[in-house]
Amino acid sequence: MANVTIYSSKYCPFCTRAKQLLSSKNVDFNEINVDGNNKVRQEMTKKAGRTSVPQIWIGEKHVGGCDDLFELEYDKKLDALLAQ
Repeated sequence: MANVTIYSSKYCPFCTRAKQLLSSKNVDFNEINVDGNNKVRQEMTKKAGRTSVPQIWIGEKHVGGCDDLFELEYDKKLDALLAQ
């Protein structure tokens, strides 16, 4: 199974939804909280090119945010990415 990393915030409902989807698939993920940590948020922004959370990587592939993750699921592409 691919390594999954998610940059998130405690107070972000989209982060919660994304983590719930991953958990429902029994996917372990590395969660990096950006709350109050400008250095980590800047790192995320540099890597993702986006400032919003969540930002999600499956393996080396940046898949984007919550809506992007759910779009992969809807298109039946998420499981294949996770299996890599």
